[in-house]
Amino acid sequence: MRFGLFVPQGWRMDLVGIEPDRHWETMAGVAKHADDGDVFESIWVYDHFHTVPVPSDEATHEAWTLMSAFAASTSRVRLGQMCTCMSYRNPAYLAKVAATVDIISGGRLEMGIGGGWYEHEWRAFGYGFPSAGERLGRLREGVQIFRDMWTTGSATLDGKYYQVDGARCAPRPLQGTSRPGSESNGIPIWIAGGGEKVTLRIAARYADYTNFFDDAETFSRKSDVLAGHCADVGRDFGSIVRTGNFNVVLGENDAEVEDRLRFHGDLLRRAGVSDERVERHVANLRTQPAVGTPEQVVEVLRDMAGRGMAYGILYFQEAAYDRSGIELFESAVAPELRG
Repeated sequence: MRFGLFVPQGWRMDLVGIEPDRHWETMAGVAKHADDGDVFESIWVYDHFHTVPVPSDEATHEAWTLMSAFAASTSRVRLGQMCTCMSYRNPAYLAKVAATVDIISGGRLEMGIGGGWYEHEWRAFGYGFPSAGERLGRLREGVQIFRDMWTTGSATLDGKYYQVDGARCAPRPLQGTSRPGSESNGIPIWIAGGGEKVTLRIAARYADYTNFFDDAETFSRKSDVLAGHCADVGRDFGSIVRTGNFNVVLGENDAEVEDRLRFHGDLLRRAGVSDERVERHVANLRTQPAVGTPEQVVEVLRDMAGRGMAYGILYFQEAAYDRSGIELFESAVAPELRG
C-alpha cells in the first residue's frame, strides 16, 4: 500500500494556539518531514475556507496557494488536494493554475477534484448552493476542460454550466501520465466522492484515482459499482487506483491512544467548540478504523488492501504539535504494508 500525509492547514482546527507568523514554518516542517523520508509518497491539504466542526475565526489556509508554496519548498513528494471544489474556481483558470504548479514542482502535482458539500462555506463566499445535480454537472464539464487544456493546450466547450472558447494552457503541464486504453490526462486526476449513479460514472470515464471510503463493506460495494460503470464506458477497471482517507490516532498501547484522543478534544475546546460537540467528535473518532495500536491499524489496512485499496491518505490531527504518532506509523505500521 502507498501512503500520503495531510499537512495541517487549520481547517480541522489543527493549528490552534500557534501564532500566524509561525503557521508556514509549522506546515513546511511537516511537509519537509514527509519529503525527507521514504514512507509518504505525497502530501495533501483540504480545499476549504471555514473551519470544521463549526465555522470559527481559527485559521484555514487556502489550498492552491499552499500547492505553489509546497511545490517550491519540497523536492520529492507529490502534491495533492482532497479535494478541490470545482465550483470555487473557473475550471479553465484552475487548469492554468495547476499547470503552473506542476511546472514549479517539476511535475509532481495531483489534481483532486469533487463537487463540493460545505453549504455554510458556499453561501458565505457568495457561491450560492446549487443542487447536487448541478454541482456534479459542473464537475463533469470541468474535468473535461482540464483534460483538454492539459493534453491539447486549449479547450472549447459550450456546456450547460461552463462556456470556454479557445482557452489556452501554455505552457502545458510537465506530466503526461498515460492510462492503458485511453489518452493522456496530463496531471493525474483524482475524482473524490462515492455517489454511485453520477460521481462514480464520472470517475469511470476520467479518473486516474478514485477516493471513497466509509467502511470496508461500503468500499467493496462502491468498487463493484465503479467496475460496472467502467464496463459501460469501455474502461479498464484495473487502470483506476482506488484510495481512501484515514483519521489516524496511533499509540503504543490503549492508554496512549486515549491520551491522543483527549488531546484532539482539547484542541477543539481551545478553539471554543462546545463540550457536547467535542464529546461527539471524540466518540466518533474512537470508532474509526485507523484508531488503535500499530497491530490493530495494520490489520485494518491489510484488510482494505485485500479489497483493492492501493493508497491511503492519512490525517494526524496532532501533527503540528507532535510528530511521534507519524513516526510510530513510519516505523511500526508502514513496513508491514508496503511493497
